[in-house]
Amino acid sequence: MNPSILLTQQPSSHPTLLLTPFLNPNPNQTLTKSITVNLRRNSNRNRYIYRYGGYKHSCSVSVVRCSSSPPETTSQTETNAAVSDLFGGKKELTALQSVVESMSPAVRLASSVVVIAGAVAAGYGLGLRIGGNRSASIGGAVVLGAAGAGAVYAMNSSVVPEIAAVSLHNYVAGSDPRDVKKEDIENIASRYGVSKQNEAFNAELCDIYSRYVLSVLPSDGEDLKGDEADIIIKFKNSLGIDDPDAAAMHMEIGRRIFRQRLETGDREADAQQRRAFQKLIYVSTLVFGEASGFLLPWKRVFKVTESQVEVAIRDNAQRLYASKLKLIGQDIQPEELITLRDAQLQCRLSDELAEDMFREHIRKLVEANISTSVDVLKSRTRTAKDARLIVEELDKILAFNNLLVSLKNHPDASRFACGVGPVSLIGGEYDGDRKMDDLKLLYRAYVADSLSGGRMEKEKLSALSQLRNIFGLGKREAETIAIEVTSKVYRKRLAESVTGGALEAAESKAAFLQNLCEELHFDPEKAIEIHEAIYRQNLQQYVNDGELSDDEVKSLEKLQVMLCIPKQTVEKIHEDICGALFEKVVKEAIAAGVDGYDDDVKQAVRKAAYGLRLTRGVAMSIAGKAVRKIFISYIQRSRASGSRTEAARELKKMIAFNNLVVTELVSDIKGESSETPTEDAVIDVEAKPVDEVDDEEWESLQTLRKVKPARMTTGKPGQTEITLKDDLPDRDRTDLYKTYLLYCLTGEVTRVPFGAQITTKKDDSEYVFLKQLGGILGLTDKEIVEVHRSLAEQAFTQQAEVILADGQLTKARVSQLNELQRQVGLPSEYAQKIIKNITSTKMAAALETAVGQGRLSIREIRELKGSGIELDVMVSLSLRQNLFKKTVDDIFSSGTGEFDEVEVYEKIPEDLGIDANKARDVVHELARTRLSNSLIQAVSLLRQRNTLGVVSSLNDLLACDKAVPASPLSWEVPEELADLFSIYIKNDPAPEKLSRLQYLLSIDDASAEALKEMKDRAVPTSETSEEEFVF
Repeated sequence: MNPSILLTQQPSSHPTLLLTPFLNPNPNQTLTKSITVNLRRNSNRNRYIYRYGGYKHSCSVSVVRCSSSPPETTSQTETNAAVSDLFGGKKELTALQSVVESMSPAVRLASSVVVIAGAVAAGYGLGLRIGGNRSASIGGAVVLGAAGAGAVYAMNSSVVPEIAAVSLHNYVAGSDPRDVKKEDIENIASRYGVSKQNEAFNAELCDIYSRYVLSVLPSDGEDLKGDEADIIIKFKNSLGIDDPDAAAMHMEIGRRIFRQRLETGDREADAQQRRAFQKLIYVSTLVFGEASGFLLPWKRVFKVTESQVEVAIRDNAQRLYASKLKLIGQDIQPEELITLRDAQLQCRLSDELAEDMFREHIRKLVEANISTSVDVLKSRTRTAKDARLIVEELDKILAFNNLLVSLKNHPDASRFACGVGPVSLIGGEYDGDRKMDDLKLLYRAYVADSLSGGRMEKEKLSALSQLRNIFGLGKREAETIAIEVTSKVYRKRLAESVTGGALEAAESKAAFLQNLCEELHFDPEKAIEIHEAIYRQNLQQYVNDGELSDDEVKSLEKLQVMLCIPKQTVEKIHEDICGALFEKVVKEAIAAGVDGYDDDVKQAVRKAAYGLRLTRGVAMSIAGKAVRKIFISYIQRSRASGSRTEAARELKKMIAFNNLVVTELVSDIKGESSETPTEDAVIDVEAKPVDEVDDEEWESLQTLRKVKPARMTTGKPGQTEITLKDDLPDRDRTDLYKTYLLYCLTGEVTRVPFGAQITTKKDDSEYVFLKQLGGILGLTDKEIVEVHRSLAEQAFTQQAEVILADGQLTKARVSQLNELQRQVGLPSEYAQKIIKNITSTKMAAALETAVGQGRLSIREIRELKGSGIELDVMVSLSLRQNLFKKTVDDIFSSGTGEFDEVEVYEKIPEDLGIDANKARDVVHELARTRLSNSLIQAVSLLRQRNTLGVVSSLNDLLACDKAVPASPLSWEVPEELADLFSIYIKNDPAPEKLSRLQYLLSIDDASAEALKEMKDRAVPTSETSEEEFVF
């Protein structure tokens, strides 16, 4: 069985009903359902209501007053009637019970004795009469005496406890439950001589307690009031019922609610019973406190989980605490917070939940003010009075927030309810993006009200900061709103100051404006932006007719002075507004083209340039932007063309456009006449101060002489102020110039049928356009010279590489190269440099190959170096290092026994261009390796009877020893060392070599002398096993 009666609503089969002798044990009893009785008092008449929780029926018991009865008597009568209905009414005694009840304990004892004595006497007489002897009479006395004793015992053990239980019931039913006393119940038990643990008496106690608990629990749909647990505890203590018995009644009430839930057919009633069960769990937990976990086995009896029990306790505690929070308003006092804290502890609600509920409550209070303000703000019939209502509601929020902040810092804050602190709208109705716009409108309205007096007070700044935190607005959002509102107020104050003459009369305009910003707490930077916007607006109005008059210029200058606008800012504004108008005129003039640039266009350009009062630099900058776009379009078409001739034609069109249109445009902007060129209009590259070029360089090439600046040219000069120097990379500009230069050199190529082509040479007039192209591209004299020179060098290099394919420079080839130099027009020094580079490259490749193959010796290297060949440039370092190793290895294997330290350590590294220290390390490493190998080789040759080889190997050993002095060597067969020494003696070596060899072979002087005397001894022929050489 899994009832899940706390959180789920699962139907169950019909279980067997669990009955108890304490709750309606008699099926004929009137109360067959759980009864909830609520005692209520009406102001007009006393009315007591009890409801049957199982059927949602209600009836009222009213007592009709007698006109002659006093009100107190009538009220008491009604109360007794309601209490009687609560506990089932007073019970009647049977005849026997009435008789027994009328007896006092002493009378009952005496009556018992009399009954027993009478029974004994009657038995004795009856036995004597029937038996006729003494034994029969005694037996009769014993039998009837026992029967009388049994009757007396039965009366005292069953009838008296039932009478005591009835008396207890009638006592409680006839009294107000609040007036029931534990002493009275103990007196009833003692009066009848029964114990409170007597079954009948205890059953009545449990039944009374159960009925009262049912009466205290709220009916369906009603919430707990919070005093139920205290009322039940007080009544339980008054009855004197033990906790286990009382807990059993709570569990039995739970079983009854569960049975009612199983009998319920609709979902709504099922939910009501589930809530009733949750209330029972919560109230029972409060009644029994910490012992509830042991006395109330909800989980075991009803198969519920620990979390379900906790949810029941938590939900009811929250409802009770919520009912207490409803009494809290925005005028909260410290005493109320202390009371609220006590209520929380009484409800057994955690601090976390209490804090959340308190914050939610204050948030709802604030949301009510916000909703009122928003409704007024969005009302179409809003008046000034309504606008004031918005501010009042926001002031209430701020006052409430200040109150909460002060209470948070109160000395007794630890005794206050949890959650006291600043107001926050997080998690509430206004915590979404959709509602954020309403909060921004309210914030804007409050800012506007704060500035309604024409200045911003300090307390308003603090209030705005708090309101921003309450609304959850970002700092940037709040600043944006404040700036928007303050800007309007600043504009209004500024307009009043200008029209009233206060600003003009001020001694310091800047101080006046600064003071105005301080009064409004307005950012001076934003004020400057407003000043610029005002100036821009006035300028825009003045130039609507296309020009500025003198009066308008004076008015703008006056406005500039009053608003303290810098000159650079004014120029920038003029450039933006007047420049846009002037740019339009310039574009129309350029769009007219070569044929359309007539007098009307010239007049329009002059009028715009002067009438808009633009400086020459600004006008030229605007015109330059438009002209450069046209230049770029020509260059793009030139790059997209399929041949060099087509590309040159597009560049020629650009040159013509520059001469016929752009030059005229520049003259009109400057106000000069295009008929008499001025110094600025003449294309004279010499006038450029950057990278001056000597006359010798201009005369070095034939093509350079044709574009020399001092050369007289025909045709109309073009302007050079608007160039593409900053629009194209240096590489692109030189490539374009080179393209047209090649066109001037090769001429125009025309293709004819059958794949043939005709080249038409051009005269020197093309070089005039080439010079103008250099001016348009913004090339300096040095860059132009470099282009011409690089092109000539490129042509000469291509032909020279073919002539010098094998790197050999013969007399015939020198003649060919001189003729090529004359044709290309390249200066002799540049030609010689190219020839040298080619031959050097070819030779370097040959040297690399020779060194790599080992075909070069150090002697040949020195001869090449003496011929002026830079070996360190032509041969890589790694190959030179390998050559050094090979040379040293040859020295150690030459068989002479000589080693020249100066030659090896200094001269050879210097000739090869390698580091001397690294060279020394290489020599030492090779010497150590060759030293051991030389001894092994000498022994091997000894065994082969090769005496010359033995001598050569021993000389190599001595050479290695000179490079790296070694210690005496050891060998397993000393006789072989003696044979080596003997053979070396026969070769008549130098004394110093012989002495050093004796030392290295570890031969003592006596043995050496004996070997010298035995020069003629034969070499041994016996074979020896292979020995291991050991140092």
